[in-house]
Amino acid sequence: MSSTLTEQSVVSVAPRRDVGEWTDRSTSVWRYLRRNPSLMVGLLLLLALLLFVVIGSFMVDVERARPLSARALQPPGGTLPFGSDKQGRDLFAVMVAGAPLTLRIGLIAGIIGTLFGATLAFFSAYYGGTVDTLIRGIVDIGLTVPGLMVLILIAMNLRGGLDINQMALIVASLAWLFPARTIRSQVLTIKERGYVQIARLSGVGGPEIIVKELLPNLLPYMVASLIGSVSSAILASIGLAVLGLGPTESPDLGMTLYWVLYNAAIINGWWWWWVPPIVAIAVLFIGLFLVTVGLDEIANPRLRRQV
Repeated sequence: MSSTLTEQSVVSVAPRRDVGEWTDRSTSVWRYLRRNPSLMVGLLLLLALLLFVVIGSFMVDVERARPLSARALQPPGGTLPFGSDKQGRDLFAVMVAGAPLTLRIGLIAGIIGTLFGATLAFFSAYYGGTVDTLIRGIVDIGLTVPGLMVLILIAMNLRGGLDINQMALIVASLAWLFPARTIRSQVLTIKERGYVQIARLSGVGGPEIIVKELLPNLLPYMVASLIGSVSSAILASIGLAVLGLGPTESPDLGMTLYWVLYNAAIINGWWWWWVPPIVAIAVLFIGLFLVTVGLDEIANPRLRRQV
């Protein structure tokens, strides 16, 4: 009888302990966010943009982002909260459909660029020698060449039938250069530390040291580098789109600005056409920048402040 009561008491106490641990972790996260306002504000801005897209998708049919879906050049009001453009597109639907596409380009290009650049950086810095010299030379040359000019040349040669995924791959073709340099510099520092030397003397192979010793310690820095790469990729895609080298039928924010410039919306006073995409781009860039600054505190111990 007593053993049964003891088992029941253990079962009843275990969930409370789990709830207590979850509460403690939530409190710790909240305290960290309070003393890291850059990260908190950045996450709130990105969350606000996400909520706009999610709620907006229930309020409007994204098919209205196509031409001739509404009367042309209607100011905001009534069934058109953001108005319409010269092509007869509902600009509210354009914003709801276009913001995820713009972020999609940045994520694809940023992830590919960071993964490829980090892979080269780890092997280049750890093994050194001819491999390091070759990779470092390619990166140094690539960073000295104007990136936008190279992207324009690539996009012009592939312009026929260009879609969102192809745009992301074009941007990713140069997105790996900066992560390769910055992550390589970090690996050069960490590989000389004692625990790495001990693992090497113990007979652990190079790939295993990279995966088990170097990668976990550089993961926060790589996440911060990824956010920066996403921001740069979005900026590059907007630059290509504004120059008319993007998918012309896409409602992404870059192509929306292209049509704004093409139709001289600013000169003609059609403010409702260009204000929403500029505000969305500003919120996106500021949010990503503040998240990068906040994550830099995690990646760089010298920037950490006491609670």
